[in-house]
Amino acid sequence: MGTEVREFLDTSAPFAAVYSETGGARLILKLGETGAVSLWVGPWVLREIEGVLDRKSPKSKPYLALLLDRAQVQVGEEAEAGALAQARSVVDHAADAQVLAEALTAAADYVVSFDREHLLGNCGAGVFPIPIGTAGDFLAWFREQLTE
Repeated sequence: MGTEVREFLDTSAPFAAVYSETGGARLILKLGETGAVSLWVGPWVLREIEGVLDRKSPKSKPYLALLLDRAQVQVGEEAEAGALAQARSVVDHAADAQVLAEALTAAADYVVSFDREHLLGNCGAGVFPIPIGTAGDFLAWFREQLTE
């Protein structure tokens, strides 16, 4: 595989990495640490993560910041209008459309999410130009990319 894999993290992925040292989300951050993949979030995702941690676990915020820094997570641009329109045609939920639009704007190769209601369980997401899956789905996809 000769090109960089750009992986976009939905809000749920970094949140999962904070709470499980052995799960797939943490393994993905470790791939980012080694430079094996290029990890991305968008400004909307960062604001959403901060809001979730403020409500559920404010003491975890410094730990999350450390994990994201070690994993070399990059912050993309605000979603472009065209990307937002494309995402809204796939996902009705406004927040998740914003996430997908940021992934498009970041030119991601894969979106990792644990949102079964709006993203993973959404049959419209199957027509989205970027694959969407759990951390385990991504890891299987990434292995396939390495063997091609």
